[in-house]
Formats: sequence, structure tokens, C-alpha cells
Amino acid sequence: MPVEVTEDAVLGGRLRLRQPARGHRVGHDAILLAAACPARAGERVVDLGAGVGAAGLALVARVDGVRVTLVEIDPDLAALAKQNAECNGLAARVTAVPLDVAAPARAFAAAGLGPESIARVLMNPPFNDPRRHRPSPEAGRRLAHAGPNGTLALWLKVAARLLRPRGTLTLIWRAEGLADILGALVPAFGGVAVLPIHGKPAEAAIRVLVQATKGSRAPLAMLPGLILNDQAGRPTPEAEAILRGGAALPLAKG
Repeated sequence: MPVEVTEDAVLGGRLRLRQPARGHRVGHDAILLAAACPARAGERVVDLGAGVGAAGLALVARVDGVRVTLVEIDPDLAALAKQNAECNGLAARVTAVPLDVAAPARAFAAAGLGPESIARVLMNPPFNDPRRHRPSPEAGRRLAHAGPNGTLALWLKVAARLLRPRGTLTLIWRAEGLADILGALVPAFGGVAVLPIHGKPAEAAIRVLVQATKGSRAPLAMLPGLILNDQAGRPTPEAEAILRGGAALPLAKG
């Protein structure tokens, strides 16, 4: 049975994205992830677990001359990511590959993603441990959100293999799981910078954006947080500039 698809505007209408009507839907996380990536013109970027391509396409829309490969395990989502690149006029700089992040290195190499060939890696890994969080009954949402024990370590290992020396990894994760991220980044990564994301003022962070450099020994940096909504629930000007205006986060300065 064909999957029901909607077409939705993101980034204040700068992008149109086709995505399944049910299951995992594009949200703030993908746009924040793209806004945090310090990619420059001429660099190659890989978006692991790209879904319909929201983060990678948002990055290409912001940074002229960057080339992105969208890696997605679900062939239907990978096909939608390819369509989204085409319908937004970005197909010349975006490639969508139906590939499991857990696939062997030779499968990545066959897709043109050899060891130490990439300048930047983006990822929004499945961050709900099904042993601790009740999985969604919807298969697409479950695949996007829940990963077994060891998923994070595997994704970081793949990122380290793909990245060239001094290349950067940018990821978004549950705020309460920050310790897991920091521990898993050792020993391949250093120079870690953390930017907390808060739903409202005076509330605990709900997400963290984490950036790390392959082979760096620089110390950890904790950056001022981003607040998405004011106390009344209205989007803050800073959040609007990023989520609708396409502005970059401080992490994107590298």
C-alpha cells in the first residue's frame, strides 16, 4: 500500500519537504542540527539517519557550495529525501543513499563514502533506549526514535571512520543523556562544545547540541543555551531567526 505523504513548508517556506503523514515527522531537531554545523563551501558532509533529508537540505540551503550525502536506512524515506532535493532545486549538491548506518565499511565505500573522506558529519541518532522508554506502536516513529543498547557507540564509530583528521561531528541528543555522549566520544573526539536547548526560560534543557572534533585535545566548552519559547509560549526572536529565518547557531562558527 502506498504511504500517504504530505508536503510541508519549513524554514519559513525556504524548503518544501515531502514526508509521511504518519510516523516520525520533521521537527525542530533537524533544523537546529543544520544550524549548528560549521560546514564551508567545497566541503563534503554526511547526514547519518537523514530521514526525508530535512537537516542536510537545510544545511545546503544555508551554505553555498557544500555537498551533502543523506544516509537513511528506510528506502522509502531515502526516496523522499531524493525527491525533496530535486523539488527544492538542490539535487546537484545532495545525494540520498538507502544505507544502514550499521552497514560494513565496504558498503559505505561503494556509496562513495570512504574512510577519512568527509569534512563534517551530522546525526540525530535514535536516542530512546527501548528498555527504558515505551516504544511507539508506529513502525516509522519507532525506528527513528528508539535504538538498542550500543546504537550511540556504533554511530560515533562510523562518524569517526568517515571523518578526516580534524573533521567535526555535530549531533543532537536528549539533554539528560549528555553524560552518555561525553563518555562515548572518547577517545576518537575532543574539543567538545555543548549548547543546551531549553523549551522555556528557567526550565531544564530538553536537548543538547554537541559538536566534537576528530583527534582534538581541546577542553570541553559549555555554551550559553538557546531558549525556544518565552514564558507565555511564544517563540523567542532567537529561535525564530534559526527555525524560520535560517540563521546559524554559534556552533556553526567552528
